[in-house]
Amino acid sequence: MKTDIEIAQSANMKNITEVAKKLNLSEDDIELYGKYKCKISLDVFKKNQKNGNLILVTAINPTPAGEGKSTVTIGLGDALRRLDKQSIIALREPSLGPVFGIKGGAAGGGYAQVVPMEDINLHFTGDMHAITAANNLLAAAIDNHIHQGNKLRIDSRRIIFKRVMDMNDRALRNIVVGMGGKVNGFLREDGFMITVASEIMAILCLADSLMDLKKRMGNILIGYNLDGAPVYCKDLKVEGAMSLLMKDAIKPNLVQTLENTPAIIHGGPFANIAHGCNSLIATKMSLKLADYVVTEAGFGADLGAEKFLDIKCRFGNLKPDCVVVVATIRALKHHGGIEKTDLNKSNVEALSKGIENLEKHIENIKKYNVPVVVAINKFITDSHEEIKYIKDFCSNIGVKVALTEVWEKGGEGGIELANSVVETLENKKSNFKPLYDEKLTIKEKMNIIAREIYGADGVSYTASAEKQINEINRLSLDKMPICVAKTQYSLSDDPSLLAKPKGFNITVKEVRVSSGAGFIVVLTGNIMTMPGLPKVPAAENMDILDDGTIVGLF
Repeated sequence: MKTDIEIAQSANMKNITEVAKKLNLSEDDIELYGKYKCKISLDVFKKNQKNGNLILVTAINPTPAGEGKSTVTIGLGDALRRLDKQSIIALREPSLGPVFGIKGGAAGGGYAQVVPMEDINLHFTGDMHAITAANNLLAAAIDNHIHQGNKLRIDSRRIIFKRVMDMNDRALRNIVVGMGGKVNGFLREDGFMITVASEIMAILCLADSLMDLKKRMGNILIGYNLDGAPVYCKDLKVEGAMSLLMKDAIKPNLVQTLENTPAIIHGGPFANIAHGCNSLIATKMSLKLADYVVTEAGFGADLGAEKFLDIKCRFGNLKPDCVVVVATIRALKHHGGIEKTDLNKSNVEALSKGIENLEKHIENIKKYNVPVVVAINKFITDSHEEIKYIKDFCSNIGVKVALTEVWEKGGEGGIELANSVVETLENKKSNFKPLYDEKLTIKEKMNIIAREIYGADGVSYTASAEKQINEINRLSLDKMPICVAKTQYSLSDDPSLLAKPKGFNITVKEVRVSSGAGFIVVLTGNIMTMPGLPKVPAAENMDILDDGTIVGLF
């Protein structure tokens, strides 16, 4: 079979104006970025009132075996079009760091991809660069304010806002700025994060307008003064200038799938220290443009779906109509204790152990009162006995399940899933409600998430986390949703505990406030906000030919 990039480069793409017409968008509604990309004007919100159906695609806890969440999302959107349904896909934007590192891009795979794949995985329409520039303008303003007399009496030892860049560079995790004498400012410790970890990214993805974005950026807590009082971005008076840099980035990007289904790709916050979903504006606009909106959340359902439902839906007043949980037989066997080298062998016994992970995620989604459909993302090594075992298991617990072959067959391979989703939407009503009241205390909210979603016995806090919670309470910033940062590989905070762990506690090591984004980040482990490159980066296999053809990009 061809590589992903070979498939993408042979795609029969339509001019983006034709794709826009499928959504009843005129040339006045879009801003062209070449022949195959455009941005959509926010004025489109004024045209349409009725919302379509919102379908969230999530997954079991990820494993080295792969799950294919984005691929299934894209394939489902294509399959719905094949059923003559007015569908649209809403995805996150890839970050350059993982593209050149080890994780790869976020444009799907096989015959379920969004195109132009090369552009989407590289600079796209420049949103990442705008976020980087806005973030670093604030960082520069902080150090400049201190250098120019420090009227706000900022304590340089307690600055929490960091610089960012959209590349994996471990050497920048911890740095010293201001070296070289008086003319270069005051000496202090600093560091870089990757752009997708910036609070500006989270703000972009939760704002509902340009003015809301500006207000949220003004509310970013950048540090504390010498008296211990909070200092915000608005105190430095640069939120307006930062918004100038974001005036185009706030507009959603429209592209297409290999089968010419419209796809909006916009925003991409870290799925750990942020909520890991595409922008609220993109999702709400998609709901105005199509009858079926297929979107995804980051990592497994315990992180991505929980944050989508408890943070994004809360802020956007969204009510998802159906949730698709993606699983692979290979991944479930890994949760059942099988090593990666043996996953291609049929093993129903291991599958029966690992399926507890899928069962727990289904149980969790039901707690939000939203109908669930399971998608088995098929690999060629899956045996008939293994497929039958999962189908029987889901049937016995009253959950629809569909075999999905979109990687190999595109939309055609997603027809069974699409029919299951449509039937669920027609016969089961969603009565969605968030899991907790954001007005509860930090510990009460965290306890609900830990017990209900992770299956933990309880939550313990380090001394430093206790101190941070007390400070957040003192600042009256505690009445916000919780965004938990933990390992994606386990329902617990220990990546080695697979399937459905029991008898464990969650340990909170740090608590931060993202006051601009509007949530509290609870860290349960050492979360890497600036990844490093692997021993052999993906970049080493990439090249460009004389005619401009890109090779080696997946």
